[in-house]
Amino acid sequence: MKNGHVCLSIDKHYYSVPYGYISKKVRVLYSKSKVEIFYKYERIAEHERVRSAHNYTTDPAHMATQHQVLAEWNPDYFLSQARSIGKEVEYIAQVLNKKPHPEQAYKSCQGILSFGKRVGHQRLIKACQRAHAYGLYHFRAIEDILNRGLDLSDLEEDRQLPMPEHENIRGKNYYQ
Repeated sequence: MKNGHVCLSIDKHYYSVPYGYISKKVRVLYSKSKVEIFYKYERIAEHERVRSAHNYTTDPAHMATQHQVLAEWNPDYFLSQARSIGKEVEYIAQVLNKKPHPEQAYKSCQGILSFGKRVGHQRLIKACQRAHAYGLYHFRAIEDILNRGLDLSDLEEDRQLPMPEHENIRGKNYYQ
């Protein structure tokens, strides 16, 4: 299969092969307890046999390097990265909580944390504080704050700006 696994059809279970052998024709030999995968008479993978149908057994060493990094991603990984920058960047926890599954927020978290390298930790901390104050928990909010330089102005000053005068604004007396 193109996903780096071969299927042992008798069990309907999938076993990983090293990524260099994807799309190559391999031979699968199995016993009661072991599954071995061969390419041109050379054993390229060995797994304990699992009889659960439609599941995967994956050896992390079989994955391409870029996929090995993704396999290490979990909520704790991103939270520890955020804590290393500053307590305010634990804003990442809210980004993870806003999605039904944390995995859906991993790319956003990675993008937010990457701003620390691009613009500096202090600017990222202030951007996270501002986004948290407004209840905005996604990558685009942090990106907009940093691109517009809103992290450089004082949050309290911006929140206390008076309502502009305009003839179309009815005001509080209109609704009594």
